[in-house]
Amino acid sequence: MHTAYIDYQDGDTVLEGFFSAPESSAPLPGVLIAHAWGGRDGFVEDVAKRLAAEGYACMALDMYGKGRRGSNDDECRALITPFFEDRDAIKRRMTLALETLSSQEAVDATRIAAIGFCFGGMCVLDLARSGADVRGVVSFHGLLGAPAQTAARIPASVLVLHGHDDPLVGEQEISQLKADLTAAGSDWQFHDFGSTVHAFTNPAAQDKAAGKLFSEKANRRSWQLARDFLAEVLR
Repeated sequence: MHTAYIDYQDGDTVLEGFFSAPESSAPLPGVLIAHAWGGRDGFVEDVAKRLAAEGYACMALDMYGKGRRGSNDDECRALITPFFEDRDAIKRRMTLALETLSSQEAVDATRIAAIGFCFGGMCVLDLARSGADVRGVVSFHGLLGAPAQTAARIPASVLVLHGHDDPLVGEQEISQLKADLTAAGSDWQFHDFGSTVHAFTNPAAQDKAAGKLFSEKANRRSWQLARDFLAEVLR
């Protein structure tokens, strides 16, 4: 297994992705992995390694900047808020991450997908909404609110994995996402996990009062759905 940290830039901001891929003589399908609100961390790096073990060339991308991480809710909120206020910044940094992964020698640039968790789910959905030429995107308990504009055509297949009782996502946002994807001709799926709240893939999520709670069943089931989806769209 090959792993490396890759620097790339958005203007004056240096971003640092984590790359992981198996040794291969042929270019491999690529998977971008977008982090939650705390920044690129060990969780998404482990996801990159896990998918690399299944034959993908993966990059856990960086939305905030090299070394920028949130260690508590206030710090995470300060990092994420500018992106809620400027959704074009999400599109720009996701596009830069896609270009960075595509340029790696080990990657087949014609076969790339993206997955994301929480804030990262919003990021990969915005990548799809931009009309980017990716095979598919997967949102795990993502924030679903729409940007101001959605491309007239969304070529990416979309898989949304959602906790039915997630307090951070309203029914109007769900309906709008489905309508936008349908209008743009996307091949989409929406899976609702009953009795499940936000952050269900994260074992560290144990704040039931705040609606953030790990679910072993939803985690296991959603991962299998994502694996099957990636195998289909990247074949």
